[in-house]
Amino acid sequence: MKFEVRSPLHDQESIFIPSEVDHLAKPFNGTVCSRKGDEYAIENNIVDLLPKEREYTLAQSSNNWAITASVYEDLWRVRSLSLLTGEPFPIEKEKELLNQWVNPQPGKTYLDVGCSTAMYARALKKAEPKSRMVAIDYSEAMLVEARMKAEANQTDILLIRADAREMPFFAKTFDGIAMGGTLNELGDELKVLFECRRVLKDDGTMFMMHLIKSETWYGWIFQNSAEWSGLKFWTVEESNELFQRSGFRVVDQITKGIVCFTKLAVV
Repeated sequence: MKFEVRSPLHDQESIFIPSEVDHLAKPFNGTVCSRKGDEYAIENNIVDLLPKEREYTLAQSSNNWAITASVYEDLWRVRSLSLLTGEPFPIEKEKELLNQWVNPQPGKTYLDVGCSTAMYARALKKAEPKSRMVAIDYSEAMLVEARMKAEANQTDILLIRADAREMPFFAKTFDGIAMGGTLNELGDELKVLFECRRVLKDDGTMFMMHLIKSETWYGWIFQNSAEWSGLKFWTVEESNELFQRSGFRVVDQITKGIVCFTKLAVV
């Protein structure tokens, strides 16, 4: 079944992505276009719907490096929550919470925003193989790594290079959305949250994992020094205000150290 997306240049125009692109065991290369003639490349199953390069902060630019993408999940992500929470927090525990809150269903469609190596999308697909997973990121290097990991795990995902501030999707496309750690790296966090609200169905769920302001003096010093690279941190209250302003309500929330997990629903 083809997947309909919105042209990045013409809001009312559709682009249909062949279903074969999802099947990562078989390389797919080609192009897709809208009726207006704007054309986008598909290279090794990655659909490039980023019409132009954007400006990046240092934190965002580092995600474009192949070395960052190659070590991100295996060296950092699998250990990060234990380091950031100050207690044993294996990656499987995070995936369990993700699957519990998003609760993927057969035949429904889910989005991993700022997917990096698409760890969330792979976990949700494993939990419900008959669902459809779409994963977007602006970093080509991260998407290449995501493709390799998904293929190795025999997991079919639709990988799209796109700007989360202007997602190439029509309103109410997705039954659920997941975002892990990306909020802290965004320069336009409200704009991205509004986009998430736009493309999420009214009965959909959004899973959010992000870092909050540290309450310790040494944590504050580290976060304050990290802000020069483009990272942002909020208190739980400030984060929840962002969610509320963008059209979400908090259904459930768990904080561990400076890590905050939030289950969001549409207001």
